[in-house]
Amino acid sequence: MSSRPPMTAAGAERLKEELKDLKSVQRPKVVQAIATAREHGDLKENAEYHAAREQQSFMEGRIQELESVVSNAEIIDIKLVGANAGSRIVFGATVGLFDIGEDKDVTYQIVGDLEADIKQSRIAVSSPIARALIGKNEGDEIDVNAPGGVREYEIVSVKYI
Repeated sequence: MSSRPPMTAAGAERLKEELKDLKSVQRPKVVQAIATAREHGDLKENAEYHAAREQQSFMEGRIQELESVVSNAEIIDIKLVGANAGSRIVFGATVGLFDIGEDKDVTYQIVGDLEADIKQSRIAVSSPIARALIGKNEGDEIDVNAPGGVREYEIVSVKYI
């Protein structure tokens, strides 16, 4: 098993776009803000200068983190994985579920930890629900130990898109 964290190609592309924006748009803005604040004189009591430097520090840290993530991640081709997995759920699957307790449909894509975003219905492969789904098939029912208790789901669909 590879020690490189898995990531979908789309997730890697999103991180590369963020990195490009940070380097080519945001970084020059902060450098300009520091230069402008410097012109205001005494740096000890210059709140604008200190805020801009703090923002620069945060941004440089994020740039380093993204560069590391993008260079170390194992990019997974979801369509290729899906062709081999069939209806079995593996990394990258978009899974339609029926939440039995809530009586509603939900859809999640299983992605790498670094690209998970619940607002976009992307759940980390290490999350309890993803761990419960991996290896299952359409039509199976699963129980997930959630913070609010056990949740029951029926797997309605499995897609690799």
